[in-house]
Amino acid sequence: MAPLLELRRLTVELPTAEGWVRPVNQVSLAIASGECLGLVGESGSGKTMLALALMGLLPAGTRTSGEAWLKGAAPAPSGEKPATPAGQQFETELVAASEPELRALRGREIAMIFQEPMTSLNPVMRVGAQVEEAIRAHYPRMPKELAEAWSFEALRLAAVPEIEERARQFPHQLSGGLRQRVMIAMAIAAGLADPGSEPGGAERGRAPEALAGPRLLIADEPTTALDVTVQKEILELLGKLRRELALGLLFISHDLGVVAQVADRVAVMYAGRLVEEGPAKEVLAVPRHPYTQGLLAASPRLKRGKTVPIPGAVPRLTALPPGCAFEPRCPLRRSECSQAVPELRAVSAEHAARCVLV
Repeated sequence: MAPLLELRRLTVELPTAEGWVRPVNQVSLAIASGECLGLVGESGSGKTMLALALMGLLPAGTRTSGEAWLKGAAPAPSGEKPATPAGQQFETELVAASEPELRALRGREIAMIFQEPMTSLNPVMRVGAQVEEAIRAHYPRMPKELAEAWSFEALRLAAVPEIEERARQFPHQLSGGLRQRVMIAMAIAAGLADPGSEPGGAERGRAPEALAGPRLLIADEPTTALDVTVQKEILELLGKLRRELALGLLFISHDLGVVAQVADRVAVMYAGRLVEEGPAKEVLAVPRHPYTQGLLAASPRLKRGKTVPIPGAVPRLTALPPGCAFEPRCPLRRSECSQAVPELRAVSAEHAARCVLV
């Protein structure tokens, strides 16, 4: 099956006082419809910058190269239904897409849940109006009553209780878990809404695979700062939406325990590069890159025993070593590790690691 999203040597370069740096360096990966890819790594490894590149939200002055192909229904002008008939596919290359093209895709074909809901939500707007605003950005001529009905439908799918009451509240009046649910509702609202009909009994009675919604959802640390009970609820909600909307999910996290619960496949990033990728069970059970092994050793476990931190720190992008970026911190380093950047080497048909030991 053709992937929903396919990255081919995607590179992002940022200008600094010390020269250009690459927070995302020739990353290639793919996500299928209905699949969850867990993207893990320490802070500063390039995870969020990769997500912003896909959304077209990079800082001014940034240079991008490579390719990012998204399959979906062809974007239509604001206020209209998608131009491509049902079942017919198109491909958009996100790196080369213009701002109007990206604006038409954001929310309807590709959506993002940002890391901290309290700073992402507008503190002086009621949450219902903010979800409605995400719909009206694509359908400005939609009647207010219809936009409100679809915003309530998005809140319902995001499992927000007492919808009408919550929609009238401001972000500071909600708990952290409810704010995150509102962010999820905002992400799916525009892709869910239909300018030609109202959500109702027929809408709710449709088969799950017939529900509309964005085709690709990016969740950037969606469970950060939430207690474990709320964290479990948010993960279950994302899993339910993934099944009902048949969307591809790019789940960004530094918590390998959380990724193990939701991801079908895992991709590990370090200093802008992909260092290991494969099925989640295989990568987490038998990691082949020393960095992945270090992340697992540093993760808390139910069994008694000390966690083992990775020595040193992530190198500055302006002072990367000439060879493997992890070489200065690696307990298994060899002389050839400092000479050239290793290529991804196949461990199995679906598992690869960027290490000379493979």
